[in-house]
Amino acid sequence: MTDQDDMYEDDFLDLNTLSDEELVEQMYDDLYNGLEDEIAEGTQILLDRGWSAEKVLSDSLVAGMAIVGVDFRDGILFVPEVLCAANAMKAGMAILRPILAETGAESIGKMVIGTVKGDIHDIGKNLVAMMMEGAGFEVIDIGINIPVEQYLEALEEHKPDILGMSALLTTTMPYMKVVIDTMLEKGLRDDYIVMVGGAPLNEEFGMAVGADAYCRDAGVAVDMAKSLIAARRAA
Repeated sequence: MTDQDDMYEDDFLDLNTLSDEELVEQMYDDLYNGLEDEIAEGTQILLDRGWSAEKVLSDSLVAGMAIVGVDFRDGILFVPEVLCAANAMKAGMAILRPILAETGAESIGKMVIGTVKGDIHDIGKNLVAMMMEGAGFEVIDIGINIPVEQYLEALEEHKPDILGMSALLTTTMPYMKVVIDTMLEKGLRDDYIVMVGGAPLNEEFGMAVGADAYCRDAGVAVDMAKSLIAARRAA
């Protein structure tokens, strides 16, 4: 058989013929390449083979997205590729989410995220939301141009571990302090981890507005969120 024949055969790879271990490895590749249909098929096959929804999520989807996250952090992958991978993961999550809800499976943590008032940029926010979900977090994305009242309503409704705020404009950055100061006034600040991010921000700004963490990109946000939640639960 020639190399060309091999390539042709690969195009028609039957996921059902793979062992569990081979299938999981293939799903890592398919996630990396943003193949939604293949991820949905692989997810269903593992469930049909008796895997729990939690195991499929952690061992195939979350583990696969972790590879994507590392390569994004290291500059090997860029935003378009990560968005494709995240969309592929969503195809698997669409199958798993109802099962996880039925079994009452716990997520690693819950995050409410939104872009601050006056700012309508959402690519960075969307990327963080997708990467966080890819890491096993429950994410409630409340959108763009969010006033303080809406942040507070979302905190009250969803009781998350983390509040994430994004801004891409220097003119909207200060609004993060408005939200945090209002949380302080209402005695809510200590109930939540606050993470901020966006192109014009830096570590000093994060500290100045009273956030728990500044995250320069989506990969960092995931690692930071995990460590902050672990520290809070340990305490």
